[in-house]
Amino acid sequence: SSNEFMLMFRFAPNFDRQPTPEELAELQSQWGQYIGGLVAQEKLVNTHRLSFEGKKVTAALSVHDGVVMEENTTLSGNMVVRANSLDEATEIAKGSPILKAGGTVEVRSILPMG
Repeated sequence: SSNEFMLMFRFAPNFDRQPTPEELAELQSQWGQYIGGLVAQEKLVNTHRLSFEGKKVTAALSVHDGVVMEENTTLSGNMVVRANSLDEATEIAKGSPILKAGGTVEVRSILPMG
């Protein structure tokens, strides 16, 4: 029986250099092919793209504007996939277009809450 794994996509945004329309179209095409392939194999559960707008709430309930940046990278999205093992989910992660942009993918097993 397959399990669910979350792929978390992180990369370092470059606010000084915006991609050209051609680069954006190419990137969208790559993501479309990647996601389409997973849909065809019935491996995709869901995927979310995250904006750069956000707030962080601390344990003390203070609220800060902005998204969490670690080592100049931020979470840009996530995807839940079905796979038989962590190794298989990791192989799926290797196909992510974020890697071509210098980003990383963290692969985590999903556990039920409670």
